[in-house]
Amino acid sequence: MSAEEDVVVIGAGVAGLAAAHALRLAGRSVRVLEAADAVGGRMRTLRTGGFLVDTGAEQVPERGYPATWELLGQLGVDRAAVPRIGRHLAVWRGGRARPGLAHPRGLLTGAGLSPRARLDLLRVLRVRPHFDHPERAVLGTVAEFAGAFHPDVLDYLCQPVVSGFFGWRPERSAAAPLLALLAAAGPANTWRTYRDGMDTFARALAASLDVTTGVRVDGVVPESGSVVVLCGDDRIRARQVVLAVPAPVARVLHLDAPAQDAEFLAATTFTPVVKAHFMLPTRPASRSYAIVVPDAEDRVVSTLILDHVKHPGRAPAGRGLVTVMANPAVAPGLLDATDAEVTAVLSGAALRFLPALRTATGVLVTRFRDALPEATPRALALRAAFSTRPVTPVEYAGDWTGLVPCSEAAVRSGQRAAARLLSTHPARREPV
Repeated sequence: MSAEEDVVVIGAGVAGLAAAHALRLAGRSVRVLEAADAVGGRMRTLRTGGFLVDTGAEQVPERGYPATWELLGQLGVDRAAVPRIGRHLAVWRGGRARPGLAHPRGLLTGAGLSPRARLDLLRVLRVRPHFDHPERAVLGTVAEFAGAFHPDVLDYLCQPVVSGFFGWRPERSAAAPLLALLAAAGPANTWRTYRDGMDTFARALAASLDVTTGVRVDGVVPESGSVVVLCGDDRIRARQVVLAVPAPVARVLHLDAPAQDAEFLAATTFTPVVKAHFMLPTRPASRSYAIVVPDAEDRVVSTLILDHVKHPGRAPAGRGLVTVMANPAVAPGLLDATDAEVTAVLSGAALRFLPALRTATGVLVTRFRDALPEATPRALALRAAFSTRPVTPVEYAGDWTGLVPCSEAAVRSGQRAAARLLSTHPARREPV
């Protein structure tokens, strides 16, 4: 069986959907293929028993995300649908959660930092790499950059942030993407979340697109004047293709990729993320909606997110929802573990931070083998050449193309991929 298409986008996360949306607005005919049974990718939300479980991304800053907010406006999603969380992040130190992480008040309260480290934090905050070009800032790894300051800057700020939100190991990942994102996002108490689940954005984008879920793509093969998309026994021929999947997946799917593409794809490694979402009969109170746990305090748990504090609609009235994220040291070993094994490991370690977890009436385990771009110095060094490579019939979209792990980078990458394709093959019909 074969089919003819104008553009095929592979992957229905926000990067792929943003690319498809931009191409459609420009008058191109686009078909989106998604392997999962729903859209959203790493911004997917699962709905079960009245709980809204955000499997990947947790929040969206109200500043530093211009492409996201402009696109939401085009889709008719107003800010009332993306309310402020209004609570702080906290870091665990000395037996308690200390609020004020990623907020100016942390300079006064400490947020887990000693007085000397707070002075060094001011120096850290002055470093502001370019969001779209983090490769221009030569700062080394997170561990190398933080090593120039008081030890607390690494142990109780940089390491818990990168491990707790990105699944990074600070000795492997570059500092520039982290600092670019923190500078763009602003203080944590201004961050927002989608009222009806983090997949709101993806669902709004997909509503006007031709999206087919449950389709596994086995490869894309460029041929003369077209690209063949292999889907089992089916062959879909397209003029152009966007691979909006993680770099390790794109590397496998893009058969005979150009050498420059292949080099960057090989260097762009990803980190895994494993989470357990605990459904509780009551709502534990907290001044903070998330607690990051430094390696110095625990090597099993990296983050606890009180989802019902993030937004009360994440759980039925009177009930609670808490997400526990595995430390990068143990996440790889949990990818193929059973749900019961993951639950036992994470709950056993997390009870000392939140004893209410022992009352859980249900647990949902989620995993991403390729969760976030690791942003190694090697990938960063190759990024400039990759971003200026010649346009071919196969383009890429995803936050990994810019090495800044966030949904804004994903949106921008999708729009860039669309612009590159349109530069060689403009619309064949009037915009819709």
